[in-house]
Amino acid sequence: MQSNLKFRYIAVEGPIGAGKTSLAHRLAEHSGAELLLEQPEKNPFLSGFYQDTRRWGLATQLFFLFQRVNQLADLKQLDMFARPTVADFLFDKDPLFARINLSDDELALYQHIYDHLSPQVAVPDLVIGLQAPVETLIARVRKRGAAYERGISEDYLTRLNAAYGRFFHDYDAAPILIVNSKNLNFVDRAADFALLLERIEGMRGPREFFNLG
Repeated sequence: MQSNLKFRYIAVEGPIGAGKTSLAHRLAEHSGAELLLEQPEKNPFLSGFYQDTRRWGLATQLFFLFQRVNQLADLKQLDMFARPTVADFLFDKDPLFARINLSDDELALYQHIYDHLSPQVAVPDLVIGLQAPVETLIARVRKRGAAYERGISEDYLTRLNAAYGRFFHDYDAAPILIVNSKNLNFVDRAADFALLLERIEGMRGPREFFNLG
């Protein structure tokens, strides 16, 4: 299938429960792009992390860091004939979690490793940043009931949501379309998805917004 996306590499990003994986699936299915998904279920430290952040924070963070580098390693070699890629994560957001969850000494170690690895990772042609009120995130997380997410507290989601808001505000490494996903359903409502595609195709500036009511 020939892709009809004008961007070769799109990263969908947002806090837990914002809908990034569902949207990434939908975009890849629509366009015939390669789908690159985070694999949290493969992180052996994650369930422990949600029970005891201080004990398991660094191990959880470093596992994800190396996992993401390995997943994205080949994207720098993408040529014009390769299929586009849609990912449900953005490598640049990795330090966001580290700053929330690690002690000062752990964060310094993490940052040293991150700075060494980050030049190996390709920058997306477009970032779609999903936002939603924390009440929406909590409801979605509870509804899907993933085993490794059972220990997530409302306080943690609140802090994470605020951190994502600051991250999207400051992000300037690639064009970004910031989407309020509270009232959008890209999987079950074709009209919502069609509107988003129009906004993606109409992207001209480095930062634009999409909000449906």
